[in-house]
Amino acid sequence: MRAARSRTGLATLTALAVLGLSGCGDGDGTAEAPPSGSGTRLSGTLTVFAAASLTESFTRMGRDFEAAHPGLRVSFSFAGSSALANQINQGAPADVFASAAPANMKTVTDAGNGAGAPTTFARNQLVIAVPKGNPGGVTGLADLTRPGVKVALCAEQVPCGAAAKKALTSAGVGVTPVTLEQDVKAALSKLRLGEVDAALVYRTDTRAAADEVDGIEFPESAEAVNDYPIVVCREAPNKAAGQAFVDHVLSDAGRGVLTAAGFQAP
Repeated sequence: MRAARSRTGLATLTALAVLGLSGCGDGDGTAEAPPSGSGTRLSGTLTVFAAASLTESFTRMGRDFEAAHPGLRVSFSFAGSSALANQINQGAPADVFASAAPANMKTVTDAGNGAGAPTTFARNQLVIAVPKGNPGGVTGLADLTRPGVKVALCAEQVPCGAAAKKALTSAGVGVTPVTLEQDVKAALSKLRLGEVDAALVYRTDTRAAADEVDGIEFPESAEAVNDYPIVVCREAPNKAAGQAFVDHVLSDAGRGVLTAAGFQAP
């Protein structure tokens, strides 16, 4: 009799536990992802949408993250923050969004597509990228207005383009670019291919391409420093891995990678 009562009690507790777990779901039968650091084994694919200027840093962090979590694969989509924000708002299956400016992040969170408040994890500043050795003798923004100097800028809806507009306005300099690119890597590529004489890009981008280009600092860039926010997406297919990756970016190890790449602390 005692054994029978024990079995009955166990069955009741089990049923209650199942009911309790089902209450943690989002209403569609899917259990809510456990918090990072809970000891849960991460697996599957983690999809990160990140600003193009994060390519080198996040690729390095992705390798480190995969090494720390065998069985998990990290997939990145690098592009202009405005394009990535639009894709997320249109239903693209992303776990994490890292933007090069708060404005593009706001379009995602305003649409209800962020899981919680974004966290600023880095800052970045513009420089004038020129060919290695600076053959044109560029020393500041005014030199970009000289006759015959071809300049690449990012389009204004892209964070590097918005920052460039701010810096040029602050300097009172009018530059007519020969091309407007959709992300900072594309602007830098025009310089590396010899199609332009200079480009306004981030300090981190010239550091990553230091074998081919030099970065010329200019004081007005201090008026247009970009904050980089990151958030887990509300409809993240792999929310547990997404939160763990955000935690990694914010960790001392993540900050070390960002600092080495030339990013500033927030």
